[in-house]
Amino acid sequence: MGRKRKGEAVSGWINLDKPIAVGSTTAVSRVRRAFNAQKAGHAGTLDPLADGVLPIALGEATKTVPFLMDADKTYRFTIAWGETTASYDREGAVIARSDVRPSPQAAAEALKAFVGEISQIPPAFSAIKVDGERAYDLAREGIELDLAPRMVTIHRAEVTDAPDADHLEIEIDCGKGVYVRAIARDLATMLGACGHVSRLTRTRVGPFSINQSISLEKLEALCHTSAGLEILSPVETALDDIPALAVTTEDAFKLSQGRPIVLLPRQVETLKTRLASSDGAGFASRTVLANLDGVAVAICEMRAGQLSPTRVFNL
Repeated sequence: MGRKRKGEAVSGWINLDKPIAVGSTTAVSRVRRAFNAQKAGHAGTLDPLADGVLPIALGEATKTVPFLMDADKTYRFTIAWGETTASYDREGAVIARSDVRPSPQAAAEALKAFVGEISQIPPAFSAIKVDGERAYDLAREGIELDLAPRMVTIHRAEVTDAPDADHLEIEIDCGKGVYVRAIARDLATMLGACGHVSRLTRTRVGPFSINQSISLEKLEALCHTSAGLEILSPVETALDDIPALAVTTEDAFKLSQGRPIVLLPRQVETLKTRLASSDGAGFASRTVLANLDGVAVAICEMRAGQLSPTRVFNL
């Protein structure tokens, strides 16, 4: 007999507005304790110095985390001109100074070069592993790193505010793997200035936006009452971009046992159309969400007229 998990079988997503100075792991632990949930995880680390949207998965929702990790994101950040730090944020030691204060117009023009698929070198102070060790640990030891550039995608980058000559606010929409601190570093270099990120807020991750998020304090207060479960979003929230197929009770039972189901020809054609439109590059993706009466049953792969379950939900 397997060991019984501690906690309640709570499943769903929390759209958390993570506060500054709280690490992502700590935030997950506090949310898990608040719900007394059996398991929890997050979709994309947010640095302690950053605030904003941190989607947290509870229970069966943890099976959908990989899909949200790939989702597009929106960041709003402020560059403080005049000083470059080792980490390119306000925590690092100052390594260079300059009197150059780029104008908002010059910055906006330079930002155009950052839109599209670009090559970006990650900051030395990052979680990338180098010979089995985190880059930020090596950087703190004073070891110089030569990190390889990565291809990332930025859909939009624009100046949104310039409160004074020393500060510039920028907002970007981007794909996964983008380092905001690297944007600040490269933009400052292009403009012949020194600068670092003094404020960073993530305002969107896939379907989760900051306008619908909840603070950690409010969440913990609600969980002391019966209203805690009301703020949970469904497990399938992270699967908004995946075509869904309603299945019968019999087929749902087969999928729950890990067995494939045979599709009708009309179902195959319908799913092909949905997959092609959702993928944007033709019929390349084969991932389908099977549900019964609106409840997620399994994430499946469609091949040869069948749906084969790859992740089964116990809801």
